[in-house]
Amino acid sequence: MITLASDFGTPYPAAMKGVLGQRTDARVVDVAHDFPRQDVRTAAFWLREVLPYFPPATHLVVIDPGVGTERAALVLRAGDHTLVGPDNGVLCPAARRLAGGDDGEREAYVIDEDEVGPVNPTIPSQPSEHGSPRSNTFHGRDVFAPAAAAVHDAESDALGSLTCLESGSVGVDLELPTADLEEHRAVGEVMVVDGFGNAITNVPGSFLDGRTRVLVNGDPVPVGETFAAVSVGARLATVGSHGYVELDVNRGRGEEAFGLAPGDRVVLETPS
Repeated sequence: MITLASDFGTPYPAAMKGVLGQRTDARVVDVAHDFPRQDVRTAAFWLREVLPYFPPATHLVVIDPGVGTERAALVLRAGDHTLVGPDNGVLCPAARRLAGGDDGEREAYVIDEDEVGPVNPTIPSQPSEHGSPRSNTFHGRDVFAPAAAAVHDAESDALGSLTCLESGSVGVDLELPTADLEEHRAVGEVMVVDGFGNAITNVPGSFLDGRTRVLVNGDPVPVGETFAAVSVGARLATVGSHGYVELDVNRGRGEEAFGLAPGDRVVLETPS
């Protein structure tokens, strides 16, 4: 299988799927195409949390604010998985987790953009002997999709033999921030806000163990194992499915009730 993730919305992913369909019989599964535009960190967080639930696959990721520049195009092998995308850090947190941590097995390759071959419409409006030119604004279609197809159809131990790949290294690493933890205090930040308005922090959920209430940036908030632990419209701190503390509202939007946005500092404390 090839998974596909981008910040493209619609209809651009359809063109990428068309290219994949021309070059491979792989099953294509959408992860998301509504990541915040050009927000590398948010996409990196979600990919780290979602991709480990897939069986071994090729993961095609295009959140690429540097498209058309000198930034490299990468293929990362991480354990039994392979990730394809721009060298801007978006692949790195997921690759570390898929490889089993910093010491896990990982290899990096640079895509030779001149060797992926021209991408043509199946019914070209302007036939060209040399194929359609590579766009400077849509490498998802013209570089990453054909490279992902080639990678998927190659044996994992033979990636280095693909003509479109050269041995390389990650130029832009991205390590998502971790919280500072003490016995009665945690200082972290909001990593993302999901579609329900839940403000997901980087504070490990274990910080809430044994606590029925915490101070969130100085305000007392009940701790609950479920949203229904508080009345409708009330705030709470809970542990999300990803294992981190999130700040929520039962049937409401936590980011509005807490006045928080991604990147905002969050201090959790045990009330005195």
